[in-house]
Amino acid sequence: MSGLIDLGAGEAAAAVRSGEISSVELVTASLVRIAATDAALEAWVTIDAEGALAVASARDADLAAGRSVGPLHGVPIGIKDIIDVAGMRTTAGAADFAHTRPTHDATLVARLRAAGAVILGKTVATEFAFKDPASTRNPWSATHTPGGSSSGSGAAVAARQVPAAIGTQTVGSILRPAAYCGVVGLKGAYGAVPLDGVLPLARSFDHAGPIARSVADAVLLEGVLEGRPLRVPNMDAPRLGVSRALLERAEPILREHLEATIVRFADDGARVVEVELPASFGGILAAGRAILELEAAAVHQAMFAAHEEDYGPGIAELVRAGLSRPVTDLAAAERARSAFRQDVVPMLYAVDALLSPVAPGPAPLRRDGTGDFTFCAPWSFIGAPAISIPTGLDEAGLPLAVQLVGGPAGLARLLGAAAWGERLVGFEARPT
Repeated sequence: MSGLIDLGAGEAAAAVRSGEISSVELVTASLVRIAATDAALEAWVTIDAEGALAVASARDADLAAGRSVGPLHGVPIGIKDIIDVAGMRTTAGAADFAHTRPTHDATLVARLRAAGAVILGKTVATEFAFKDPASTRNPWSATHTPGGSSSGSGAAVAARQVPAAIGTQTVGSILRPAAYCGVVGLKGAYGAVPLDGVLPLARSFDHAGPIARSVADAVLLEGVLEGRPLRVPNMDAPRLGVSRALLERAEPILREHLEATIVRFADDGARVVEVELPASFGGILAAGRAILELEAAAVHQAMFAAHEEDYGPGIAELVRAGLSRPVTDLAAAERARSAFRQDVVPMLYAVDALLSPVAPGPAPLRRDGTGDFTFCAPWSFIGAPAISIPTGLDEAGLPLAVQLVGGPAGLARLLGAAAWGERLVGFEARPT
């Protein structure tokens, strides 16, 4: 069992297809691992052990009968608990008033099933996918946050409870948990993954995507979620953009680490070019915040009126701000967002990826919240694809990571640069 939990999603699917292992063995290994570790980690809301084992048995029977198999055949997957899975409760990390029991899968879940995946259960989300911390702990240090809002997905993958999980990102909720937990998080372009059956936070910014333990696994899952095969070009020397303005906003230990990583990339052939962010960058956070407040208020208005006292402080503050903000602010915010997108996209297309921090530093203490999402925010606000890859550990043993960002239609080049960087870094550490 101990060897099975270390398999990535692609490795596990290949081993099942070859007959080296069975899906039942793979799912059982995940269930055993969860039973041994989740009392301390609290990454899961729902575990459907009986259902997952039944599906795994059916996957094994399909293979034995020679029926067609998908790219994730027999692989257990965790689903963030704002995404509908038929027959499983969706809690959205909130109190009972918000719970539902859907009868249909979200389209992205249906695509995972069609690819052969076994839905193991629902992973913890922060309340309504915003910033109020959940109970989940970081596998590298119980006193530190795993990030949010895809807290359980990041922690479960890092702790080897499951080979991969699905998260969502409105501002920084896939990449930041991945960075804090030492795994890979991928947010594709806006609209690439269907979001029906996914509880919205801000419809203009919401994305869904994979958290996995390698770029290859993230690409595999993203292709299934998008409903198309993804091509990753083999790059010998990616062209990487670096903005000093972004690096200088990082904490000293992360800035020093990223500077060393950039030098290493350059020494191994990457073409590192200095880029300047456009003047419109200065207004994108305020514009995005205005849109986030107004759209979150529109989503929650009726439920908030009936259950305001049951909302956590962070999400309640967001909804109140949106309800009190003039709707006329939306037009100005959209103009600012459009201006930034128009200004920055040519710069993104001039490189294979823009390199930046994911967050200012390693995971903060749980008592201090789920972390700073401002490094991810600009790219979520314009719908550009981005990926987080782990690049090392700090002196306390917490993961450090780099964010790579591509143009809105530049996912293939972005993934090629990420795969190149991952090979060079060779990050193999795991939480103890």
